[in-house]
Amino acid sequence: MLIYLIRRLFAVAVMLVVIILAVFCIFFLIPKWTGTDPATMFVGKQADKEAIEGVRQKLQLDEPILVQLFEFFKGIFVGRDYTGGGDTTHCSAPCFGYSFRTEQEIWPVLTDRLPVTLSLALGAAVIWLLIGLSVGVLSALKRGTLWDRLAMTGALAGVSLPVYFTGLISLAVFAYQFDLVSNSFTPFGENVGKWFSGMILPWITLAFLFGAMYARLTRATMLEVMGEDYIRTARAKGLKEPVVIGKHAMRSTMTPILTLLGIDIGALMGGAILTETTFSIPGLGQAVLKAINERDLPLILGVTLITATAVVLANLLVDLLYGVIDPRVRLG
Repeated sequence: MLIYLIRRLFAVAVMLVVIILAVFCIFFLIPKWTGTDPATMFVGKQADKEAIEGVRQKLQLDEPILVQLFEFFKGIFVGRDYTGGGDTTHCSAPCFGYSFRTEQEIWPVLTDRLPVTLSLALGAAVIWLLIGLSVGVLSALKRGTLWDRLAMTGALAGVSLPVYFTGLISLAVFAYQFDLVSNSFTPFGENVGKWFSGMILPWITLAFLFGAMYARLTRATMLEVMGEDYIRTARAKGLKEPVVIGKHAMRSTMTPILTLLGIDIGALMGGAILTETTFSIPGLGQAVLKAINERDLPLILGVTLITATAVVLANLLVDLLYGVIDPRVRLG
């Protein structure tokens, strides 16, 4: 298991380096090839040539590509200094540069919004796992019954209906019509009760979408597993049905569920844009949507790196959990 862990950690390190290289090329090389000057985007199109050239020197955009790449890596891991116009500005690690619009460091902006997105993603994940797994297992065990048909119809509706539709409907009914929950976001540190009241609808709305997918996947996987020889052997040995399902069938069923969970949780770390916009939640999704509209490349870059890193680390955790639920991974 230790060798497996070391091998996976090495693969993660290589993957993160590749991701950083890819992000650097997308945000610094492609604009240059297409004739878009990041320095002009920073100071605005109405600025004079001297101001643009000063920003180009300060951001080191006039340096060779390899020098820019080195400074980019250096900024992420140890920070970097921006020197121009007689003054030096230090950007602490991890340095993703400065916003083109607010001229603030990107990392503090990300760390201010990341906990909000994290709470949204993890809260919704708990709900969609509980609902998705329960509905999927019951549908597989009651295949062809009225429950199975109703559950899969509901799952199909969850997959088909967009978040902005279910979100607005839930707001109209539960927040505005019956006033059961808050219709605005409150930071956790200000009031825990109001924070929970403001987050429950976004959690349920996001969980309705993902829970439907997990229910369908769980049902399909469970039906396949229940037909395996080792399940028939367990029943032939006289094991009780809850033991057969919980100890033997569910362990095999959880493998594809964990794979999908790692991808979904990692992707949501970049912000659930539709959900955050619908419920006015100040997370990374709202930040990156605003950055796209304003062409704020450094902020988009920072969210992109956070999302990619979260997906890689989430999948690393999933790979380690494989060894817990599946002995074949440890033995292999």
